[in-house]
Amino acid sequence: MESLHIHETPPPGAAPDWTIAQNWSSYSAQDHAIWDRLFARQSAQLPGRACEAYLRGLDVLRLSRPGIPDFAELSDRLMALTGWQVVAVPGLVPDDVFFDHLAHRRFVSGTFIRRADQLDYLQEPDVFHDVFGHVPLLADPVYADYMQAYGEGGLRSLSFGALHKLARLYWYTVEFGLVEEAGGLRLFGAGIVSSHGESIFALDDPSPNRIAFDLLRVMRTEYRIDDYQQSYFVIPSFEALLKATAEADFAPVYAALDSLPDIAPDAVLPEDRLFTRGTQAYARMKAAGA
Repeated sequence: MESLHIHETPPPGAAPDWTIAQNWSSYSAQDHAIWDRLFARQSAQLPGRACEAYLRGLDVLRLSRPGIPDFAELSDRLMALTGWQVVAVPGLVPDDVFFDHLAHRRFVSGTFIRRADQLDYLQEPDVFHDVFGHVPLLADPVYADYMQAYGEGGLRSLSFGALHKLARLYWYTVEFGLVEEAGGLRLFGAGIVSSHGESIFALDDPSPNRIAFDLLRVMRTEYRIDDYQQSYFVIPSFEALLKATAEADFAPVYAALDSLPDIAPDAVLPEDRLFTRGTQAYARMKAAGA
């Protein structure tokens, strides 16, 4: 979730809530082929790496069917499981619109798909990132409740002027989170599971820190938007994540954050519970222009 957006008002053709028609019939054979290529690569890579709830969601939502999913059909299956639906939007939307959709169990997704020369990196999220990365976990009841709670909390955050702090929580959980499971660490963040390279880097590379989740710690920590993360945060379970966020009174949290300095993406604090102290070799190599 980013707070920078292309439009300030709904563009032509969009409803007041910024939703648009997916126009599934307008996808070309090449568009569907790119989805299938991306899906085949990631679905082969993720067993044993992604968390069980994510892999279960891929199966129960029948995302393995060929071609870009039709949002109407996908929403029917998702609604029956957790009451969520997928709605199409023309791109990045204003924060209050984004939060309101989440608070009402609507996940917003772009409709375009990347080109064949963009398989490994795309700056703006496309339909593969949004649907393959995010939607499978919305079939899990606890995670689905967390996403709704995040939307409700986001709406409240606007009155505190604390959006950039709350954005870090989304970044380090929904987009780039890890979870303890089956005696090891597993992926659940959409930005990781939809990325061929980061699906390996986040679990196997010695470079990043892997730090136990703590709400204040996460909301103080800056993040990278231009490359792999220098730190990943590990939740013990989705139940624990929901409890830490949905039951928190964020007013004192925001007040505490006002008096605390931000933390660099690569920092390790004495009080951190570490799974891995990273070497930061990858980040140093990239900074040196290698």
